[in-house]
Amino acid sequence: QVQLAESGGGLVQPGGSLRLSCAASGSIFSSAVMGWYRQAPGKQRELVASFTRSGMTSYADSVRGRFTISRDNAKNAIYLQMNSLKPEDTAVYYCRLTQLDATYWGQGTQVTVSS
Repeated sequence: QVQLAESGGGLVQPGGSLRLSCAASGSIFSSAVMGWYRQAPGKQRELVASFTRSGMTSYADSVRGRFTISRDNAKNAIYLQMNSLKPEDTAVYYCRLTQLDATYWGQGTQVTVSS
């Protein structure tokens, strides 16, 4: 079994920054792929940023250049540095891990961008 725990969300003014963290625990294989998704009220969950199976990074067009995904393999953790935040970035942000054809989600962390 795999557990994911996100942290780092909160309220920030437009133009501000936040750093999200996701720590994975349990049976984590080296083939695991992790990424960040978000879901705004009334909208579908969407990809924000993710590592690919080859170790490259992938970003949604709406966040490219403002958000940066990084990882610490030794800690089975990923991070999302979010800069130049906009009100439209307001959402619940979820960490996702995929391995052996199984997908796991964290409980989510709320990010609110408002003045």
